[in-house]
Amino acid sequence: MKTSIATVCIAGDLREKLAAIAAAGFDGIEIFEQDFITFDASPREVGAMVRDHGLEISLFQPFRDFEGLPEPERARAFDRMERKFDLMQELGTDLVLVCSSVHPKALGGIDRMAGDFRELGERAARRGLRVGYEALAWGKHVWDHRDAWEVVRRADHPNIGLIVDSFHTLGRKIDPDTIRSIPGDKIFFVQLADAPMIEMDLLYWSRHFRNMPGEGDLNVTRFTRAVAATGYDGPFSLEVFNDQFRGGSPRAIALDGHRSLVYLLDQVKRAEPDIAVEVPDIPPRIKPEGVAFIEFAANEEEASLLRTLLSSLGFRLAGKHIAKQVEVWQQGEIRIVVNTDPEGFAHTAHIAHGLNICDVGLTVESAQATVERAAALGATPFRQAVGPGELEIPAIRGVGSGLLHFIDRQSDLNDVWRIEFTPVEGDSAPDGGLTRIDHIAQTMNYEEMLTWSLFYISLFETEKLATVDVVDPGGLVRSQALESPDGALRVTLNGAETHRTFAGRFIADSFGSSVQHVAFATDDIFATAAALNGSGFTGLPVPENYYDDLSARMGLEAEFVDRLRGANILYDQDAEGAFYQMYSRTFGDGIFFEIVQRENGYGGYGAPNAPFRIAAQRRLGPAPGMPKF
Repeated sequence: MKTSIATVCIAGDLREKLAAIAAAGFDGIEIFEQDFITFDASPREVGAMVRDHGLEISLFQPFRDFEGLPEPERARAFDRMERKFDLMQELGTDLVLVCSSVHPKALGGIDRMAGDFRELGERAARRGLRVGYEALAWGKHVWDHRDAWEVVRRADHPNIGLIVDSFHTLGRKIDPDTIRSIPGDKIFFVQLADAPMIEMDLLYWSRHFRNMPGEGDLNVTRFTRAVAATGYDGPFSLEVFNDQFRGGSPRAIALDGHRSLVYLLDQVKRAEPDIAVEVPDIPPRIKPEGVAFIEFAANEEEASLLRTLLSSLGFRLAGKHIAKQVEVWQQGEIRIVVNTDPEGFAHTAHIAHGLNICDVGLTVESAQATVERAAALGATPFRQAVGPGELEIPAIRGVGSGLLHFIDRQSDLNDVWRIEFTPVEGDSAPDGGLTRIDHIAQTMNYEEMLTWSLFYISLFETEKLATVDVVDPGGLVRSQALESPDGALRVTLNGAETHRTFAGRFIADSFGSSVQHVAFATDDIFATAAALNGSGFTGLPVPENYYDDLSARMGLEAEFVDRLRGANILYDQDAEGAFYQMYSRTFGDGIFFEIVQRENGYGGYGAPNAPFRIAAQRRLGPAPGMPKF
């Protein structure tokens, strides 16, 4: 499997781009002409610099407006290409991309264009070079890969081949399976990009909104399966034009790109096992079985207040660590770990972020397979020293430099609570009826959302739901939910575009901590509300105006609305069922708990209620400069 990426995909000058691309694990680059022209070095020096990074120049691009021109424009096009051939030989690459013409004087005609490429093939052959022809989705006469292939077929020259691009095919809604009939040895290069499904001008969509495979809505997997089925075994390359990426971290974007290709080709190999491409053998996407624990990093004062809150929610102290200042609080299947130990990762996380959720434990089919797949996808493994009697639980770095630990039932990892913790007897706190963790909400800057959605869907058996815009008085927050098919793992990624929003303030105040809230499930939220009311829990008050509007908007019975109002419960419904929500007040730098009940297959997260919840939280939030718990 050869992986490549166009230098235009990421920010920086050419030297910065090469360093990022090499560090991410790519084999080669498409050198974009503008990146070369703006770099102050000779073609031979640039070629040497690329190879010094352990990369090859897989493709030089683009050459525009070549085929179907009248004289004298035709002669000038050949002269331009001869000069590019000189440059390619200096750089040390043998393949150039010619994209279909948009020249106003281009005449079209399959035979005329094929004749131009036949002559170009002769010139390329004399230099040991090759030419690939690509159909631009907005080409004047050729905008379909089938037409481009017909030009190449009629040119009938070994040095002329086809270049296919997922965006141009899928953006035009062309059936990608039509590629399967093209001989694999006549496909010289494959370019890949995804994109959100937006109805707009093709050229503008292409130049500003492409993203990595798996980050958008196009069926890039089906496209790549079709290509692989031809017998093609050359480079798979990313060509992504995205305004956000151009201003992002070169290393982060390059890593995302490599992860997207590994994930994509792994999925293709599983669907098309007889393809010629040699794809690394890695474990399949991991089936999550649930959230095993949530871990807080705290100092003693914060831990004392957190214990009070947990007790009011019906949690009981279930165990204390055999060697560390760590406690586990439990209710139903939910385990909350409170870590005040003066050493280790949690302590470091507390120094960086204050009170925060530093670690999330997930139950999976196989912890070892999970870390193996994560490593293949470029995730950062995590290890710290373990003491006598402690288990080494596999872990990787996650959002905001927090940790993801993995526990399975096929080893002794699932017995960590018995092995590492001494049971605490006699805690008889009243149960609140909380059963399991429904979802975890991770907050980040908006530009990080694509990175982390790709992280989750490439590692776990999860799918993306439609992105939701949440209106905050201080701006807009984008919310993307990811779910396993059975709902065992639900994660919402909330991207803040400004620090004026409630989510953005959390990022700023916590210095980038990720998990802002955890939602607990209950089977009877009214019974839970009554139980918590009797245990000293103080929830988030919801304004009267909300219930007046709810009654009018949904036509609910007055008695039912009064029950919601009396318990400060928010309500939503969809075509399948109903959803109930209630909240704790915020603590720390804006952390909070949510309690939810899903009825009859409700599939959302109460997004219509988010503006009301945020407004209530802002009203009760501390004024700037005031101490927070």
